Amino acid sequence: MSDVRGQKTGAGRAKSFEDLEVFKRAYRISLELHRVSLKFPSIEQRALADQLRRSSKSVCANVAEGFAKQTISLAEFKRFLSMAIGSSDEMRVWIRYCYDLGYIKEAVWQQWREEYREISRMLQGLHRRAGSKNASGI
Repeated sequence: MSDVRGQKTGAGRAKSFEDLEVFKRAYRISLELHRVSLKFPSIEQRALADQLRRSSKSVCANVAEGFAKQTISLAEFKRFLSMAIGSSDEMRVWIRYCYDLGYIKEAVWQQWREEYREISRMLQGLHRRAGSKNASGI
């Protein structure tokens, strides 16, 4: 059984969660969402904007925590990946609200929606490959 630390990331083998392309993508969009959400109306700062920021950060945090636990328990690693997948899919709901309420333009909504679809696909692939001897990375 191998772990994700042995998976290729395009530039070599993952030694840290920060080496994973899925983490890089999730982190990048999380920062963008955070910055944009700070411009939402004040009534939304403790509601929709806060939820958007927390959910987007949850994807990154669950990848990081799962990566750290993989050498102890493959099941724990997969559990954290499952939570990251859930948070990634949840983000598509929150950004839909942002669009429908007029806080973001359609082009931004479509871009973010597609990015979270891709992040979810990457996480699902990582989940399937976790622990396999022929892990090819992401």
